[in-house]
Amino acid sequence: MVWRPDYLETVVLRDYLEIGVPDDDDFIARWITAVSRNIDLHCGRQFGKSDEPVTRSYRDPIWDRRRGRWVYTIDDVHDLDGMTVVDAGGDTVSGLEWEPENALADGVVYERVLTTTCDRLTLLSEHWGWPAVPASVEEGVLLFGARLAARRGAPFGTAGSPSDGSEIRLLAKLDPDMITTLKPYRRVWGAR
Repeated sequence: MVWRPDYLETVVLRDYLEIGVPDDDDFIARWITAVSRNIDLHCGRQFGKSDEPVTRSYRDPIWDRRRGRWVYTIDDVHDLDGMTVVDAGGDTVSGLEWEPENALADGVVYERVLTTTCDRLTLLSEHWGWPAVPASVEEGVLLFGARLAARRGAPFGTAGSPSDGSEIRLLAKLDPDMITTLKPYRRVWGAR
């Protein structure tokens, strides 16, 4: 997988929309890319992963008085094997706590690291991101992709027929079902 991938294969959305022929695959691929980036924006994270070692630096931690530790918000990490953490002086940092606790066992990723170091942390890992796209994210692509497909036939933002009384206005915000589906993956930034 790559960083910031499309979260669904074209054929999956085509089957979901019950479009039997691949004539519309260019449109469908565009919808998938657009929806994937909207999901990234809505969730405040992306669901791809790095396949090679990448170094990332973090500054400005938040002091947690209750635990007496500095909390760094980091990019998503799906595996701690081979992780190297150094401070601003290049010294290896030990005694780290990773959050959320039991992240990997719960099928999520680490988003924070706690330490007594208050300078700058540099992390080297080849396990940034998510090991696989969560099913809820794929479902979000299906829901919003179907909405875009309906929108294609409603260029003025309405669908249905006024004479049948089935006319509806297509909303300019994310699909409520998609928001509900993605809620567990939405990253909340700020003090804890």
